[in-house]
Amino acid sequence: MRHLAQSLPALNAASLAAIIARGELSLAEVAEAFIAAVTERNPQINALIRFDAQAVLSQLPALEALQRSGQPAPLLGVPFSVKDTIWVQGQKTTQGSRLFADFVAPADAVAVERLRRAGALILGHSNSSEFACKGVTTNKVYGPTRNPWNLDMTPGGSSGGAAAAVAAGLGPFALCTDGGGSTRRPASHTGVVGFKPSAGLIAHPVGFQEPLFGNGVIGLMSRSVADLNLLLPVLAGADARDADAPVGLPAYDPAAALASVKGLRIALSPRFGLDVPVEPEVAAAIEQVAVLLRDAGAFVEERDPVWPPGAGEAAFATLQFAGLAALYGEQWRQNPDQFDVDIGAQIEQGMALSGTAVAAAYFERAQLQRSLAQLFECCDAVLTPTTPCTAWAFTELGPNTIDGQAVSARGHAVFTPIINHSFHAALSVPCGLASNGLPMGAQIIVPRFQDARALALGNLIEAALGHAFAVPKWPFG
Repeated sequence: MRHLAQSLPALNAASLAAIIARGELSLAEVAEAFIAAVTERNPQINALIRFDAQAVLSQLPALEALQRSGQPAPLLGVPFSVKDTIWVQGQKTTQGSRLFADFVAPADAVAVERLRRAGALILGHSNSSEFACKGVTTNKVYGPTRNPWNLDMTPGGSSGGAAAAVAAGLGPFALCTDGGGSTRRPASHTGVVGFKPSAGLIAHPVGFQEPLFGNGVIGLMSRSVADLNLLLPVLAGADARDADAPVGLPAYDPAAALASVKGLRIALSPRFGLDVPVEPEVAAAIEQVAVLLRDAGAFVEERDPVWPPGAGEAAFATLQFAGLAALYGEQWRQNPDQFDVDIGAQIEQGMALSGTAVAAAYFERAQLQRSLAQLFECCDAVLTPTTPCTAWAFTELGPNTIDGQAVSARGHAVFTPIINHSFHAALSVPCGLASNGLPMGAQIIVPRFQDARALALGNLIEAALGHAFAVPKWPFG
């Protein structure tokens, strides 16, 4: 039993849930194994910025009562972390901001509430960039998070704490957010699975007001695609408190995630129709994934979306800047030292925007949605890189160059924000290690509410490539 408990941090959620259901380990033994893992590993990476062993253990009586009741509890005893932007009732939640350093959440977010009901165990809060608006994970409250694959590198952002935690075995899955790729890009950089569900699939009416105007969703990271198929039946669904809930929201069908991909039409889009550089090793890894899909009977054809003029990373940022300015512009004026300087720069840009510029950004978003709708008329899914490069130094906003070409600080983020603007679902699945020893990710994009189709494709990729990329060899392997 002791050896089994020591191996738990390397397991996925589905395997861990099965061990608990069979009675091979008690809920207390599982909790203590993960407490030991966090105590040993977290100081090196700063993934969990609030962790209290007693708070973890205090959840056990309720979980043991649930176990005795015999009620359905598919995640009984399975530990997870919560991004520091998502409310957990009675616990501090700061958004990585000094403005909220003493804020205590008055209620659970809907996703947290649903996970509790399914028996999951809250392990702690994971680090985030301030207001989840930065592509690396650092802030003035908790400092930087490091990548478990290489402690000199960033896990990306803004959900870098969640990604580092899952990669390091600090819980088999993590609850996070994705407003422009904040789940998928860190997952790619740390060799785990990252999922941005369709907008509206997981209700999120309880929590902080977000500066993303509908682009942000609850996201998930996990050690395997199979874990997502365990989690989504628990999390998916509307909530009466959600004024923006889609009408006629379809139920999530986990059986569809196990379907064959034979006959699916896949658009291979190596640069997603954008004039941007991609590292050759990343491009080669995506081509390998395309071969795997062809071998499984999918029809794979290189095809790009046709974007409206001016589409690109700079065009996608206007709404975020405006939202930050509306929410925090006054505090920035009064005390700029409270803010991360990079977030302050975004607020400044937002304050300089005219109402006409913000309205134009909404029109541009509608054009992006139409562009992807046209692409999905002739395909069932799109395959792109999740990011055009591997992770970079945690002290930098982004890489200076990609494939030898100078890029902006957001050059690493070009393939993910469009999907937030379009409200589609997208999955990042590990697809190899580059020669620098760092993970790469493939992004599968599907039409809105066809989330299970992304998981079916991810299952195939994961099975073909194995799980070797999900566990860092050092310092935790």
